[in-house]
Amino acid sequence: MTTLWSFILVLSVLIFFHELGHFLVARLLGIRVLKFSIGFGPRVWGLVRNGTDYCISAFPLGGFVKMLGEVPGEEIPADERAYAFSARPVWQRALVVVAGPLANFVLAMIIFIGIFIYYGDPIVLPEIGQVKADSPAYEAGIQPGDYILAVNGHQVKTWEDVHRLIQASKGEPVTLEIKRREDHLKIEVTPRISTVKNIFGEEVKTPLIGITAAGKLEVRRIGPVTAVVKGIERTWDLTVLTAQGFVKLFERVVPLSSLGGPIMIAQMAGEQAKQGFLNLFFFIGLLSINLGLLNLLPIPVLDGGHLFFYAIEAVRGRPLSQQQMQVVQQIGMFILLALMLLVFYNDIARLLGITSPVPTP
Repeated sequence: MTTLWSFILVLSVLIFFHELGHFLVARLLGIRVLKFSIGFGPRVWGLVRNGTDYCISAFPLGGFVKMLGEVPGEEIPADERAYAFSARPVWQRALVVVAGPLANFVLAMIIFIGIFIYYGDPIVLPEIGQVKADSPAYEAGIQPGDYILAVNGHQVKTWEDVHRLIQASKGEPVTLEIKRREDHLKIEVTPRISTVKNIFGEEVKTPLIGITAAGKLEVRRIGPVTAVVKGIERTWDLTVLTAQGFVKLFERVVPLSSLGGPIMIAQMAGEQAKQGFLNLFFFIGLLSINLGLLNLLPIPVLDGGHLFFYAIEAVRGRPLSQQQMQVVQQIGMFILLALMLLVFYNDIARLLGITSPVPTP
């Protein structure tokens, strides 16, 4: 049951905000919205207000906003043409389309800001948990339990600060100021350039001294302004990381078997829900960024595909012909169908134990 309700919550929130972006900008520009649907297929429930049908449809794996004049070749009465999507200049149509993905980034920011305000800022303290044998740190006399106060005279408050400053050394000697019980020590250690795998599985060379964090967390309370700044920063960092992940997929650095669909999302949502609402909402924020970026890809049928067509129209001064659009849309549907088959195959393969289990977000 946890997996079911968390999956429904995750999909509903993501779809609602995405379609809300399209809806709000369309209404702001005076475009008539005929339907706002969560889900596809037959209408299950809804209500009509000011000419718009707000409804829930039978199949919840998506949603849509239907606008007057959105379908090419649609006949529109002369007295309603001013409210039609197709009658608007290309920049207005582009704004309506891009508003959906942008709403996903806004949702991620709202979630991360809320987490920082409500829970505070969790940081990993700069306390050493393990010292690798025969490492530079071991040879310099650094011990488990040592608490790092500064690196090369720069005060550190988090383990991330320690990591960043050691990376910045580029292999040159660094001086660690350490608290060991009641003693304050200064120890010089020379990082060793080592080959390790990054988050994408690529081998990279990096300076290391052979220590790992003790993993102790401290949640620090922060004010609303700081929370907003950190929420925006977290959204940006995860957006960049996700975009890099998409690039690595095309470069075949990240295997296609790592992709997942609804089944994997449901499993991950259930696992995060069991860990608490903090984990679940962080997962929603991360997934919202993924959805926003995915929809910006220049693939026909997706929002990014429409934006690509509008860019062509803006350059040419006229849109593609209906025949050209139909051909490109068919190609887009083929790509989307192939992607859906791939992710469903990956999901089923994970369930059967053929490939690796569900990853941790």
